Amino acid sequence: MENRLFIKKSIPKLMIESADDGHGLKRSLTALSLIALGIGAIIGAGLFVRTAAAAANNAGPSVTLGFVVAGIGCALAGLCYAEFASMIPVAGSAYTYSYATMGELVAWIIGWDLVLEYALGAATVSIAWSEYLNKLLGYFDLRIPYEWSHSPFEVSTAGTHGLMNIPALIIVGLLTILLIRGARESALVNAIIVITKVSIVILFIIFGWSFINPANHTPFIPEATMYTDGQGVSHHFGGIMGILGAAGVVFFAFIGFDAVSTAAQETKNPKKAMPIGILGSLAICTVLYILFSYVLTGVATLEDFRTAGKEASVTYAIQTYMTGFGWLAKLVTIAILAGFSSVILVMLYGQSRVFYSMSKDGLVPKIFSDLHPKFRTPYKSNILFLVFVGVFACFVPQDIVGDMTSIGTLFAFMLVCAGVLIMRYKHPDLQRGFKTPFLPYVPILGILVCGAMIFGLGWANWTRLFIWMAIGFFFYFTYGIRKSILNKENKENKK
Repeated sequence: MENRLFIKKSIPKLMIESADDGHGLKRSLTALSLIALGIGAIIGAGLFVRTAAAAANNAGPSVTLGFVVAGIGCALAGLCYAEFASMIPVAGSAYTYSYATMGELVAWIIGWDLVLEYALGAATVSIAWSEYLNKLLGYFDLRIPYEWSHSPFEVSTAGTHGLMNIPALIIVGLLTILLIRGARESALVNAIIVITKVSIVILFIIFGWSFINPANHTPFIPEATMYTDGQGVSHHFGGIMGILGAAGVVFFAFIGFDAVSTAAQETKNPKKAMPIGILGSLAICTVLYILFSYVLTGVATLEDFRTAGKEASVTYAIQTYMTGFGWLAKLVTIAILAGFSSVILVMLYGQSRVFYSMSKDGLVPKIFSDLHPKFRTPYKSNILFLVFVGVFACFVPQDIVGDMTSIGTLFAFMLVCAGVLIMRYKHPDLQRGFKTPFLPYVPILGILVCGAMIFGLGWANWTRLFIWMAIGFFFYFTYGIRKSILNKENKENKK
């Protein structure tokens, strides 16, 4: 049993799978496409929503330092991702890398874990998209009725019960159709969205800088205390623990750069393009995040983030403190909708590609790897995840998933960092288009920094993660291990 659980996929086999024989995924993406794909996934709900939450509950103005810590953790993991992606240019991201380095059981854990990041992440953001759509419609005195834009578990202040979130389902459906059409078409739409929302972020930084009130940044690192939010949850506020907690919260804002690695099998020159796409998108977003959070916490007060400006924090800050910039508040709302759309697009893309790889390995049913005869995309997988994500988007409140997405991703990052160390030790002569510098320090620091952010998120989120993983183990030991193609081949070779 032990050998079956930790059987590894050979590097030569992976290279054969990655070859473009005209029957697999279509190679159409360039390095610039990948950078746009990464930025499209990264800038979204995390920047526009989680920044205010981290400032209110954890760090105040030092949320900027939380972004620095999260950015360092992502950079360390990104360097490891870049080496793997240039060495093993196969769809599947961390799942595939783990299969080659730590064996099938660890690969399954990662693949199942990534459902939290991609599928449930897409559902969560689609619900936020629905909320901001209503905000945009409000500028024109229009509104989708509460019962048709909220789940059955939600009740308005006026006592209206939600029935289903139709706008959330519609945006997931439209983006799924786009994905079925192909990666090239999806990348074009994503690039347009990226240009729009990056422009708005830069405009807010430029115009907001002159409205910064130095008093809002004093003290920059608040004294360490405990803060209880409106839901009765206690948080470490201020000091080192506050910054670590903020880093764990705003880490959600960085989730997405790893989705670039799921596109390796659809990239024209993955050995060169993948490192550029991963590190390029991460570097651009980190700089924008630090500047954005510094300006936002300087324009609005801490109390704003805890009360009136809690949700639409950016729009609130502009309308309240930036006189004469009402037009920017409206553009920010449009940018947020665009940002959410591109995040959902890339999350759905990444999810289908991870399960494509798992299906090719026999760990999940074959339907997840069936390709469209014309578009050569995993269209059946896209449709199944439309149903899965759509159910969550329509009928489950946004806060159910919470920080599970961040914890699942951090765990995957730690395993990727460990995998680079293992591969350098076991396969030192393997050709690498990019090498992680300063080994073993970069991977070890990546594990430690990501682990610190997990620690800052608290045990409540670990409990949710354990429950999800228990469901995954049940599925693996009742289906995956029996259907595993690698295990079947291993049995045949022993006969």
